[in-house]
Amino acid sequence: SPMSVYDYPYKDAEFILKELISFDEMCAGAGLDEVNQELATAVIEEANRLAVEVMAPLNEVGDKRGASLEDDGVHETPGFKDAYWQYVESGWAGLGFPEDFGGQGMPKTLATIVDEIWQSSNLGFSLCFMLTHGAIEALLLHGSDELKETYLPKLVSGQWTGTMNLTEPHCGTDLGLMRTKAEPQDDGTFKVSGQKIFISAGEHDMSENIIHLVLAKTPDAAPGTRGISMFIVPKFIPDAEGNPGERNDVKVVSIEHKMGINASPTCVLAFGDEGGAVGYLVGEAQRGMKYMFTMMKS
Repeated sequence: SPMSVYDYPYKDAEFILKELISFDEMCAGAGLDEVNQELATAVIEEANRLAVEVMAPLNEVGDKRGASLEDDGVHETPGFKDAYWQYVESGWAGLGFPEDFGGQGMPKTLATIVDEIWQSSNLGFSLCFMLTHGAIEALLLHGSDELKETYLPKLVSGQWTGTMNLTEPHCGTDLGLMRTKAEPQDDGTFKVSGQKIFISAGEHDMSENIIHLVLAKTPDAAPGTRGISMFIVPKFIPDAEGNPGERNDVKVVSIEHKMGINASPTCVLAFGDEGGAVGYLVGEAQRGMKYMFTMMKS
């Protein structure tokens, strides 16, 4: 039976919630009258069911087949797209995010347990929404109202996924050496150009759009990491109705052969090969490193 492949130790999680962190009292103290240990157990059991029935069985397929780059873009592991939409349509994507943007407003403690279920049942698959969560947190804290309205409802629902673009071919963790440029345009947008490596879920067709959060430098930037800004560079530029419109100038160059997580398309991405990818500044210029830490810690 599938139970032998994967089963989350939710008795342990229940013990931690009850005995170690007094979940019921914590929720009551935060004014979450509807949320308690009983609800948490039901949520954990339901998440475990999706993991056992859908995610865990795809692990071996993902490891053997992996993601591949074809002429028409990245092909994920067979079964991933269908599994992703089951996750979205069951409402899991917005579990720990604010109701203002269509989320379920559950405590982060519970959302973290559920994330552990996804990650422990199928890491390659879960990396896609792990980075979406980081993008949501960065926009919640640092995005303008306009950016929040455009991007958060779709990211929270899971219709769109997010990525984090830091590293470049010539600089690993020393981001002060970054060469990706962002040139300001008359309409308030930026033209982004450069290459990024090791981008988890950087290209795929599981979601309707991919929202890249990209670190880059404006022409007047201070040297080193102090001069880095953060930009939203969507795969498809949202149209007037907020739906995916024109294809942006960002392309996948190759899939990295890294760390053995074959099912996750870890991509090399080229921005601006045809004149510049349209980017939107997040928050203030030259605060990008601070914003990126929000994403990494979430």
